[in-house]
Amino acid sequence: MDVNQAKQEHLLALKVMRLTKPTLFTNLPVTCEDRDLPGDLFGKLMREDPSTIKGAETLMLGEMLTLPQNFGNIFLGETFSSYISVHNDSNQVVKDILVKADLQTSSQRLNLSASNSAVAELKPECCIDDVIHHEVKEIGTHILVCAVSYTTQYGEKLYFRKFFKFQVLKPLDVKTKFYNAETDEVFLEAQIQNITTSPMFMEKVSLEPSMMYNVTELNMVLEKGEFTVTASTFGKMSYLQPMDTRQYLYCLKPKPEYAEKAGIIKGVTVIGKLDIVWKTNLGERGRLQTSQLQRMAPGYGDIRLSLEMIPDTVNLEEPFDIICKITNCSERTMDLVLEMCNTRSIHWCGVSGRQLGKLSPGAFLSLPLTLLSSVQGLQSISGLRLTDTFLKRTYEYDDIAQVCVICPFMGNEC
Repeated sequence: MDVNQAKQEHLLALKVMRLTKPTLFTNLPVTCEDRDLPGDLFGKLMREDPSTIKGAETLMLGEMLTLPQNFGNIFLGETFSSYISVHNDSNQVVKDILVKADLQTSSQRLNLSASNSAVAELKPECCIDDVIHHEVKEIGTHILVCAVSYTTQYGEKLYFRKFFKFQVLKPLDVKTKFYNAETDEVFLEAQIQNITTSPMFMEKVSLEPSMMYNVTELNMVLEKGEFTVTASTFGKMSYLQPMDTRQYLYCLKPKPEYAEKAGIIKGVTVIGKLDIVWKTNLGERGRLQTSQLQRMAPGYGDIRLSLEMIPDTVNLEEPFDIICKITNCSERTMDLVLEMCNTRSIHWCGVSGRQLGKLSPGAFLSLPLTLLSSVQGLQSISGLRLTDTFLKRTYEYDDIAQVCVICPFMGNEC
């Protein structure tokens, strides 16, 4: 913390102290075996040490608390608290004392004073005390500007300021990845790393979705016993050690009123924002909210073909059913024709060249199809072709999905 000293002698003295919680006192235990030269000397000294725990003197943690010896680190998302005291060091009565505290950041100047009214008078050896709080929302250099104005008993108006400079550091490194599923679902993977020098207790990590999505948290598992309960995948004590990374997973599904509007969902890039709450040391809380997370919207083209139903396993050379969903993602009406082309392993059952009829913008239709596979193993379903007769435009679909084909007489070959 840097302080600019006032050049003029003033009747009042300004003192500023950062308010932080104490830390547990630690000591370095020194032991030896009884047969060594010191004998029980080290043990006796530790038992007489008032900072050690009785009966557990060899533990590094003691029963005492240590007050902060320096300004310490301030991290983004924590609450900055400071005690401001103005003391009358003179033998005069000072009048109209006004204490103002501002916090200057790289982008704004904030007034942190609890009251902007002046104190009528301050007698000798008396003081004015104030405690300010501010949730830090920017990283980088911060300057606490404390200004004091007052009037002497002779009517002279005096004024002085002091500047306290400190750095706000980044506590967490957050990285996100998006995975787009075939069924309009979006999976979000959030990697959170503790880049401070002390452990963190992760109180909450949640995703606040945008207005078009509902979110399901995938960081809980069911524990079966006398009662079925949900438990965190990270255990009961959710601690994040320095430089450790933890991964959180969420599934977002379009709300029912938006699910069938293919054009709207296709253009949505804003997913939501992460809300992270943690505690450090003796319960000091920090909170971060990310900006709105954005993803690259999948490019479905004019027509989207997805699968609503497909079996996990099918028998070799036996017909099986699937249900395709065809969605018009364009802004024009289409007249569609479906062609089914056989591949080396996939053979379609039914008539190719079927007229599917007109499909208006944003509309969809569910189409049941039958096919069989002539090759064992994991096979890719391919060979569908849609033609818009209005524009004479053809859309081909390969690798729509995969299915495991087994021989009922030889077992699973996938």
